[in-house]
Amino acid sequence: MKVSDILRVKGNTLFTVTPDQALADAVNTMAMHDIGSLVVMDHGNLTGMLTFREVINAIVKNGGEVGTTLIRSVMDNAPLTCTPDTEIDEVRRMMLGRHARYMPVLNEKTLMGVISFYDVARTVVEAQDFENRMLKAYIRDWPVEEGAGGEQQIG
Repeated sequence: MKVSDILRVKGNTLFTVTPDQALADAVNTMAMHDIGSLVVMDHGNLTGMLTFREVINAIVKNGGEVGTTLIRSVMDNAPLTCTPDTEIDEVRRMMLGRHARYMPVLNEKTLMGVISFYDVARTVVEAQDFENRMLKAYIRDWPVEEGAGGEQQIG
């Protein structure tokens, strides 16, 4: 299974900000759309990622307020990225290794979407559920051999 499979189900709604926007604007956007991350774009290029982790750290550092902080000063300027062809197992390893909850998906330099750890976990669980149903159906429909069912054939 690949990242493109997640994007196909998830859709392609993207929320972006620029590095020179106020953090307060980003917080409002995140709250309004109930999202945990924003992709930071500058002149059409991915320049960073802003997640609730960076927001919380900035607020704590600023004495409990957002203040006049700019996104540029708090964003993750080297976020993990993947491509639509990246295998889900590789994405899981990458996200776990960096404690990343969100990952932009790039096709060369074009932003295709953002996947979350939740998206990955849901996809894996759904795939396992499907596999379990198929295995149970296979076992249930197992052909009965002659001589089975408690009878013993004596040679």
